Parts: sequence; C-alpha cells; structure tokens
Amino acid sequence: MPERSSDSALATVTISARGTLRLRSGHVWVYRSDILSADGIAPGALVKVSDPQGKSLGTALYSTASQIAIRLLSRGRVEDFPALLRQRIQEALGYRDLVVRDTDAYRIVFSEADFLPGLIVDRYNDIVAFQVLTQAMDSEAARQALVSELCDRLNPAAVVERVDPRVRRLEQLSPRNAALVHGENTNTIFTMNGVRFHYAALEGQKTGSFLDQRENYAAAAQYAHGDALDVFCYQGGFALHLAPHCSHVTGVDSSRPALEVADQNATLNGREIEWLEANAFDLLKDYSVAGRQFDTIVLDPPAFAKTRKNLDTALRGYKELNLRALKMVRPGGILVSCSCSYHVSQAEFLQMISEAALDARKTLRILEVRGQAKDHPVLLTVPETSYLKIVICRLSN
Repeated sequence: MPERSSDSALATVTISARGTLRLRSGHVWVYRSDILSADGIAPGALVKVSDPQGKSLGTALYSTASQIAIRLLSRGRVEDFPALLRQRIQEALGYRDLVVRDTDAYRIVFSEADFLPGLIVDRYNDIVAFQVLTQAMDSEAARQALVSELCDRLNPAAVVERVDPRVRRLEQLSPRNAALVHGENTNTIFTMNGVRFHYAALEGQKTGSFLDQRENYAAAAQYAHGDALDVFCYQGGFALHLAPHCSHVTGVDSSRPALEVADQNATLNGREIEWLEANAFDLLKDYSVAGRQFDTIVLDPPAFAKTRKNLDTALRGYKELNLRALKMVRPGGILVSCSCSYHVSQAEFLQMISEAALDARKTLRILEVRGQAKDHPVLLTVPETSYLKIVICRLSN
C-alpha cells in the first residue's frame, strides 16, 4: 500500500515548534516562516516532515514558491504519490455517492478537504474539469495518474484542464492555457435540482458553475415568491430556481457573457427572466431612490475579502448591499444573503446583517443559516475549507 513503505529516500524538511504545533493540532499547512531547513529540495517534491528534535510528523508536498511551503499529505509514510492520488480519488468518489443527490454536476475533489491538497475536480454530466493549484499536482506523474483514474472510474466524454494564470504565477509554474486533455466534447448540459444548465468547459469562471450553491438554490426556492431580484446572478443559478415560484424574476450581473449564458439557460428551461447588465451597487441605489419593491431578493456577490486585511472594507461593502436590499424587500418578503469570503466569519456576517436591518429599521427572522453544498466538505481542523455563508431571512410584517 502506498502509505506503508519506507520514507528513507525522501528529503527531510524540518519545521519550527510553532509549525509542529499547527500540524499536531490537526491542520495540514506549514508556512514558509516556520521552515527551519529545506535546502536543495525540488519544487513540488514529496518530503518527510520533522519537528526540531527530528521526530517525524508525516509526509508532505513541498512548494518552493508558495507562502504555504508544506501541505501535509499523510501523518504516516508515503512512497508512491501517484498511487495514493488514485486511492484518494476513489475515496472522494465514494463520499460523493453518499452525499450527492438530484444532480449530475458536483465537486469530486475539494483539495485539502479530500486529502489531495492543490487539486480541484468537478463533474458536469459527461465532462470532468480539473484545476491544479500547486507545484506537486503539476508534475507529469500526478497529471497522468489523475486523468487515468478519472477516465477509468467515470468514463467521461471529455476531461478538461481549467487554468488560473494568477495561481500558476504565484506557484512559479510555467504558463498553460485551458485545454482538452481527453476526449473531444467541450460542451454539455447538466442538471441541478431539476433545472438544466449549459456548460462550456473552456469558458466561464474557475472550473465552471458555482456547484457549492447547489443545495442553497433549492433552499431559497422553498421560500421565494412574488417579484424577485437576483443580484450578481452570473449564469442564472438562483434566478432559474426562483422562477417556478415567482411571478417575475430579474437577474442582474455586470458580465454580458455571463448574462448571455443565463438567457440560454432560461430558454433551455422554458422560463421568461429579465436580465440586466449593470453594476449591482449602482442599480440597487437607483432602485432604492426610485422606491422599487420586491418580495424576494438574493445577494450573491463575489468575495469582497481576499485577505484578512481587506475585512473591514469587505464588511462595509456587504453592509451597503444588504442595507439597500432590505429597504426594498416588502413586509413578509425574503432576503437571501451570501458571502463566499473565508475571512468573513459566520458570526461577523450575521452581525453585519443585524446592523443593516437596524439601520433599515427592519425586523428579521432567520429561516436558515447555511453553508456550501456537502460535496464541498469541511474539515474541522482546517477552517479554510469552510468559506460559504448563506442567510435566508423573512422580513416581519
């Protein structure tokens, strides 16, 4: 088995007492500031990790570029990384068999949360898309094992690599373009909660649609009614789920290409939805001044806090959005407010909504506080795996 063999051939990285405490507390990252010795170790190498006294802490993937220098792979010994990668893909698929329902699109591998740090894999019906985020996962051996295992287990029509140029620069990886690595088809139609969506594998954000919101789309639809507004609608995920329950739905986004796909998705489902290309902050301000009212409003903005130092600015942005929206929700109406910023905690997000409600002189009842879909698992000892917050509220009459 890949985790039982001797690690005598592996180079050793020695970490500080602080880094040791971090690993022994259950986390899997060690920052570069806690590396005591890593001389001559190649980018993306499989390494043995030792504490200052030389005691082994496990086997990790090493980066020569990232501030996260160590990503622990196993607390035991690993000899054959590609074999372990295959094994963990199988385990990840087994977990999805347990938790995924009502869809043929879901996350297969969620990096650290599936014990494969630096790797994202999503399925969209018969197309599988992956993204490499670290030096180790960019090795040819890892790539071959990944694509081979996905093809063996899923028999997809195509496997596509999606690329984030910024991540590749930070990891000092050679530039790549998004590309088809297996098969021929780059377009398909997938289904979430009975709603159908177009998927173009070489276009859009990250690996594609926002699969982490899948269960939240269905939850929001349970309460939606009347005239609905979906702000930051992207390709229409919330809007299309609200449409069967609402008399009218308006979707707003600043991206024309995203709205064009959203309109195609509406046609695919036989829905009439009004799409507006606009800056969300400006539109909400104009609507508020004009006295526009809605029965259901969804706010699903991009991450405002990319780092902890942006937290105060992010919270002000979230509050402005929520304050304007709350002023436009009718009594008995629904507000669905989301944040995908890891650095904004659930407590801080709830406090922000509370303050916005007070400023708007509105009384809210919380119907649900939710997170990401279960195919995006959360590790208790790795808080970075929990990032998505969704609050569904009802305004008091």
